[in-house]
Amino acid sequence: MKGFSDRLGEVQEYYFSKKLKEVHQLRQSGKPIINMGIGSPDLPPDKSVIDALKQTADTSSGHGYQSYQGTPELRNAIAAFYNRNYQVSLDPDSEVLPLMGSKEGIMHISMAFLNEGDEVLVPNPGYPTYTSVTKLLNAIPVFYSLNETENWAPDWKALEKMDLSKVKLMWVNYPHMPSGANGNEALFGELIDFAKRHDILLVQDNPYSFILNDTPQSLLAIPDAKDHALELNSLSKTFNIPGWRVGMLVGRKDYLEAVLRVKSNMDSGMFLGLQAGAVAALNLDPSWINGMNAIYARRKALVLEMAALLHLQVDEEAVGMFVWGKVPDGKKATEIVDQLLYDYDIFITPGLIFGSNGASYVRFSLCIEEDKIKEAIARLKKHKTL
Repeated sequence: MKGFSDRLGEVQEYYFSKKLKEVHQLRQSGKPIINMGIGSPDLPPDKSVIDALKQTADTSSGHGYQSYQGTPELRNAIAAFYNRNYQVSLDPDSEVLPLMGSKEGIMHISMAFLNEGDEVLVPNPGYPTYTSVTKLLNAIPVFYSLNETENWAPDWKALEKMDLSKVKLMWVNYPHMPSGANGNEALFGELIDFAKRHDILLVQDNPYSFILNDTPQSLLAIPDAKDHALELNSLSKTFNIPGWRVGMLVGRKDYLEAVLRVKSNMDSGMFLGLQAGAVAALNLDPSWINGMNAIYARRKALVLEMAALLHLQVDEEAVGMFVWGKVPDGKKATEIVDQLLYDYDIFITPGLIFGSNGASYVRFSLCIEEDKIKEAIARLKKHKTL
């Protein structure tokens, strides 16, 4: 065997892949670990979603290869969902591409648009996969700072001072993960104007727009956005089906056709039952999302109590399924994370994994039962050494 690919030297095993192995080992050794680290919804999907999957799985014709572009029913449901919730009009036949999760889309978009040596603007802090995929393709991540004092909007002055001549693609993500900062029409307008002036393709990653958020928005609602942007979205968080791997890419026809040329060489279509379940989810009454948000709101109130016990600075108005907390001066976030894990059997995420601008932060997930959060609070109150 003549060795592994050189590109493996550019990336490490995904943090949660590695850390969750350690958490599992601690649990196996008898440690009562409370996992508040990962954003995997613990609540079940609606019964109608499961029923649609089951009914399709019971048909003899439901188990063959499917279209690379998804069923017409799924594309129509996605287009209707965008029109109803974001006021964005999409042609279901040419401007909607179902994906096996939006993480797949990050790779496929990058493969469709990037050449070796191209530069990619990556938010700092931001989702680590933007960086790892860029490096895997031998493109160059160029980190742009998000301004904490401006609700985690880009630092426009610093951006405009950069040499952007080799930048082909820019990742944006609002509502932002990990901070929970929401987007708005003014910010999205600035992003489109920036992309237009510098001939850059924006890709908005939008999986959190309905979680604890009364104003779900799409970047594509901005005039002329389709000429300069694509949008990734996902059913994982909104409809509690992260393991189903159902996402979507929406935008201009020729952009999607380029991504499809990659995708069609990578998979053989999504299982029909998953597509039927996704259609049922997209057609749910808004009251279902409201019910989920009521649960997340109760959990968030408890996590904010935890944050106060740890003397963290948080933005209580942030949206999404995480709480992002800044550690006190003189403290190191990584040390707090380790102390919670090894002394209190509580696992949370260090902000450093999202970039250097997250080094002074920690992140809590809301994907955990209220009783477990109350137990974590009790452990902190009992010891009082942090």
